[in-house]
Amino acid sequence: MEMLPFEPLDTVRRVSLVRLSAEIAHRAASIGVVAVEGEVARPRTTGTGRVYLTLRDRASQVTVTCPPGRARRCRTVHGERVCVTGSLSWMNDRGELLLVAAEVVPVGAGAIAAAQADVRRRLVADGLVGRRARPIPRLPAVVGVVCGADAAVRADIESVVAVRFPGYPVDFVEVHVSGPGAAEAVIGALAGLDARPEVEVVILARGGGDPASLMTFSDEELCRAIAASTTPVVSAIGHEGDRPLCDEVADLRCGTPSLAAAAVVPDQLELLSQLDRSLAAVGAGARELLGGAVTRLGRIDPAGAARASLAVGAARLEKVKVGLAPTVLRWRLADADRRLAALDWKGPLLRRVGGAGDDLASRRRETEALGPARVLARGYAVVRTADGTVVRDPAQVAEGDDLQVAVARGNLRATVTQAAR
Repeated sequence: MEMLPFEPLDTVRRVSLVRLSAEIAHRAASIGVVAVEGEVARPRTTGTGRVYLTLRDRASQVTVTCPPGRARRCRTVHGERVCVTGSLSWMNDRGELLLVAAEVVPVGAGAIAAAQADVRRRLVADGLVGRRARPIPRLPAVVGVVCGADAAVRADIESVVAVRFPGYPVDFVEVHVSGPGAAEAVIGALAGLDARPEVEVVILARGGGDPASLMTFSDEELCRAIAASTTPVVSAIGHEGDRPLCDEVADLRCGTPSLAAAAVVPDQLELLSQLDRSLAAVGAGARELLGGAVTRLGRIDPAGAARASLAVGAARLEKVKVGLAPTVLRWRLADADRRLAALDWKGPLLRRVGGAGDDLASRRRETEALGPARVLARGYAVVRTADGTVVRDPAQVAEGDDLQVAVARGNLRATVTQAAR
């Protein structure tokens, strides 16, 4: 029996047009957010910046609209295959069902490459590609990492940190790094880390994937956010062969997240070695300065300088006595005697000697502050083996070895009970 396309008339529910429109809108909204693939047909942009297009396949089609605020995330090229992410909306005034897009991304290697080329041209035109990179700090206070909830990427970075500098401050922010809304999530995480003054470098990290899954890191707004960040940004996306556009605007590009961690986190053993060399150089320089100051101070002859000055004054006085009349001569002699008596010829000499003494004391205090004893006084210790070799690596000792530990106020003896590796 042929089925009727509608219910019998006695069961039909009469509704107003307004009620029918409301029910259609409610049913459409209940479908939720969907991702639909299809081919773009007849795209057009209105004067307000809203984009309309038809998404079609062999058997069906739907009208898609992109609001002006989402137009940058909606690539609409006629004939190109895309994936539209959005939700259905019933337009009461037009009696039309629209798919309101939050994102329109190309599907297929060729379309993805074309989309990246378009974005890259705009970034180059604005001077963001090839700009001067900000320097990566050698010893950042805190390293920020934006990554997905993929345990492998975080574990790779944490393992590098454990080897190079155990316990180094690294803050992880986990967000969606692929799919609809991922670019906005990464931008938000980057902005949050950039706003924290203690975070001095940010790593964008993601594991490998196909070109479509890495499209997040070629997003134009994300690239512009990286360039606008006040904090240096390191791009570590995918594997060595993956090259999203964020690599071209970041301050440093690393092939993998592990390489990025090695480039940003300092090597603790190397820092300690450099500190030892610096302390030794400062100590030698201070001793040299102190020796030069002592030598110069020993060359000062206050009495000889005073005698020479008095001899010059006496010679000039004799010339004055010969050339003047007796009365004027007596007056000038008396005046000269008063001026000579009032002259503090010892003062400058004593001040100079005092200044040299203060300079010597200052250099001595500086030498003592930079000496190994003051370093030990701050809580550090020097560990040596029985033969006097400084221990810098647990691999230098074995269980049962005797050690000498020098602290600020003496020495200790210790025995190795466990040699960690």
